[in-house]
Amino acid sequence: MNSKRPATHVAGRFYIYATMRSMRAKKHLGQHFLTSKAVLRDMIAAANVGKSDTVLEIGPGKGVLTNALLETGATVIAIETDQDMIDVLNEKFVDAITKKQLILIKGDVLDTPLSIETEYKLIANIPYYITGEIIRRFLSSENHPISMTLLVQKEVGERIARSTKETILSLSVKVYGGVRYVTTVPSRYFNPAPKVDSAVVHISDISKKSFEFITEEHFFKVVKAGFASKRKQLVNNLSAFGSKEKIVKTLSELGLHENVRAEDVGLTDWIKLTKVL
Repeated sequence: MNSKRPATHVAGRFYIYATMRSMRAKKHLGQHFLTSKAVLRDMIAAANVGKSDTVLEIGPGKGVLTNALLETGATVIAIETDQDMIDVLNEKFVDAITKKQLILIKGDVLDTPLSIETEYKLIANIPYYITGEIIRRFLSSENHPISMTLLVQKEVGERIARSTKETILSLSVKVYGGVRYVTTVPSRYFNPAPKVDSAVVHISDISKKSFEFITEEHFFKVVKAGFASKRKQLVNNLSAFGSKEKIVKTLSELGLHENVRAEDVGLTDWIKLTKVL
């Protein structure tokens, strides 16, 4: 039996390789292709991906992370807006697509309806300019993932995972799940290299249990008011929710000083504040 692959198959593989080598990142899509296998391993380990998992990948690009995910045996749903990348991925992963281990979706992640009928983990190297929108969409969704492992701008990763000096962003993530800063990713690990370093952050145990007795809308209304003016004390920023005396009394009952600022209040106290206000 002749075990050699057909010449057309070899030619096809050469075409894919040549196409991927020559394909340039598109700036308007915020494309920066990860080149570090070590970072791929860090992301997959942080997400604890196994063969029984379903993973949603955003912006697979040339499929470097996609390939690493498929090697774990997981089922991967990848959404990509760039048709050029879709064409390459369809050729590169023809076997996985045929076996339905990989499902490719052409579309913009911010406006493409996604109906995933099983628990899933979100893992992605996401464009910097839509980081906030992606995080908000998937954390607040009724069909939210059980975890998110994201490659983001280092400054954003630090803001999300900080343990002191809270921000609207850090509270907006922590209210849905636990956050861990996994590792720093130098800009040289991308092609083309971005102007700043990146970071891997992992958000675990995602749920809406914090909103059992409060609404998401009211929580974010209170938090945004609290951070309206960073220089002002919290009691002044929350004036729309009652008199100064009422706010001071509420803070005191929570063990907070009347001169406290928004950044010095932790998530638990913000939830308690929301209940009272």
